[in-house]
Amino acid sequence: MNSFFDFFFGQYSEYSNLFITLEIIAAFFGLLSVVFAWFNRIWVYPTGIVSTAIYVYLLLQWTLLGDMMINAYYFIMSIYGWYIWTRKIDDTHVTPISRTTNEEKNIASIIFVMTLLFVYGVYVVFDKWNDWTAYIDTLTTGIFFVGMWLMAKRKIENWVFWIMGDIISVPLYFYKGFTFTSFQYLLFTIIAIFGYLTWKKSLDKELVTV
Repeated sequence: MNSFFDFFFGQYSEYSNLFITLEIIAAFFGLLSVVFAWFNRIWVYPTGIVSTAIYVYLLLQWTLLGDMMINAYYFIMSIYGWYIWTRKIDDTHVTPISRTTNEEKNIASIIFVMTLLFVYGVYVVFDKWNDWTAYIDTLTTGIFFVGMWLMAKRKIENWVFWIMGDIISVPLYFYKGFTFTSFQYLLFTIIAIFGYLTWKKSLDKELVTV
């Protein structure tokens, strides 16, 4: 039993109680945020803001620059998404779930490529391009940046990017030694699948009633 806990949680023996507590709180609020997104509730954003703010601090301490930038971007986009989701398109309706247009797909592609270049530049400047995880970190940053932008726009395709990024992040964070966060991304993967199915059902229903 001890070997089991050492395998999954042994790395926490080197962390302060403050860091451990903050990671658990951030993971909890991150999980809440994804659940709210699953059910298409506006609380996805305030809970996400709490989670990402804590992660920005923690990841800065751990010098995980790509991950830190993801969460800083999440923080900003959560504010933007909060505004978009509550903005009324007429007297009675707010921004609905929809599919991406060709123009939005082009913008998403630009966001992805520019993110890869930017993160690569940051790693080079700070001389952190010294491990294979940097390549994966750069890739997931690009995927999550696009996913967050699409979610803020309330586009159903955001879930596809979350699923891809979450699947990659589960073993990545475990390898880095952040077991709680790795488990969080495992739950994120499952919730994202259900989130996509729920949003698709809602979108199909809206299209039928139009």
